[in-house]
Amino acid sequence: MIRSMLYATDLGLYAPYVMQHALALARSFKADLYVIHAVEPMGLFAESVLQSYLDEPTLNELHTEGLSTMMAGIERKVLDGFREELGEGQQDLALITAVRVRQGDPAQVILDQAQRLAVDLLIVGSHSQGAGTDTPLGRTAARVLQLSPVPVYMVPLSQQLGRRKA
Repeated sequence: MIRSMLYATDLGLYAPYVMQHALALARSFKADLYVIHAVEPMGLFAESVLQSYLDEPTLNELHTEGLSTMMAGIERKVLDGFREELGEGQQDLALITAVRVRQGDPAQVILDQAQRLAVDLLIVGSHSQGAGTDTPLGRTAARVLQLSPVPVYMVPLSQQLGRRKA
């Protein structure tokens, strides 16, 4: 029985298409739907640039307060995007129990949230926003499929990409 699901989004071009699958499943199963978006940590180059321009207290403040402010802003942006996509009057928005944005390796963030929330199903797209159609499976999707302890519902984006080009 599926009582709760986690939809992992990259906020890319085809995220609304995958979200429609997630909402349809939530309606069908009358399940709680959680949304997760992973923000990859800052790379070494970006970190070294910041270190060369900021003093240590300012850099520490940026890491603590700036990061939490940025994450909250992304959560608001995700919710606003859902409202725009679904329209304010849509009852589908009520199907979304929570939206979370976490920093870290995307596959690990998704798997950690699935465990913390004890969901019964993960929902992912087969590609990230930057993957080409010649790649059958994106890196994050492949890792989630390999390591997930719960079933994964994967939306194939290569078919959707082909339809949009035609």
